[in-house]
Amino acid sequence: MTVLVGVYGAGGCGRGIMPILREECANLTAELVFVDDQVKDSIVNGHQCLTWEKFLRHCAAKKEICLAVANPFIRFKLAQDVENNGITLRGAKANSVMIMDDVSLGAGACLSPFVTLTSNIRIGRCFHANLYSYVEHDCVIGDFVTFAPGVKCNGSVHIEDFAYVGSGAMIKNGNTDKPLVIGKGAVIGMGAVVTKDVEAGATVYGNPARAAVNS
Repeated sequence: MTVLVGVYGAGGCGRGIMPILREECANLTAELVFVDDQVKDSIVNGHQCLTWEKFLRHCAAKKEICLAVANPFIRFKLAQDVENNGITLRGAKANSVMIMDDVSLGAGACLSPFVTLTSNIRIGRCFHANLYSYVEHDCVIGDFVTFAPGVKCNGSVHIEDFAYVGSGAMIKNGNTDKPLVIGKGAVIGMGAVVTKDVEAGATVYGNPARAAVNS
């Protein structure tokens, strides 16, 4: 039976995930496609690009989809659409990813090359960890969290749902009895050095990271 495997999103994120899935599916009878309503080209990097409606109408008996969209809130909406249509949510994990002891990883995670998850970590649904990111010991990460390339998340950090952590950001370790907390929907700017809790919905940047001030 041929499995139709879709990468939802033909932008930079999706084009980085497709080669990972191609390698994972090398020994399977699978057709890999992009799914994107905004892309006019019918072929992207050698793969057919379908609209969401065409993907749904495809005659394949089994369908899986990997959500390769960096925005956490859009990813959440897409996950709802996938679930409502009875399609299997698929993750992707590069061969160079290192996962150590006692790591729980929710469905739909996309782990790019050279990501490291060390020990005693709990991660929710549809986590995105881009190139060279790491999560250290005793961290708890919620649903639909995004790490851009090179994020350094040190030990005993709790990151709540929908948070976005920008490229090269560093999050200081918390303590076992008092973890450092990144609140729900917070945005950590590129290169920020986070040394204390970040409130839900806040945007912080700089070294040390401070809340953005509306002008």
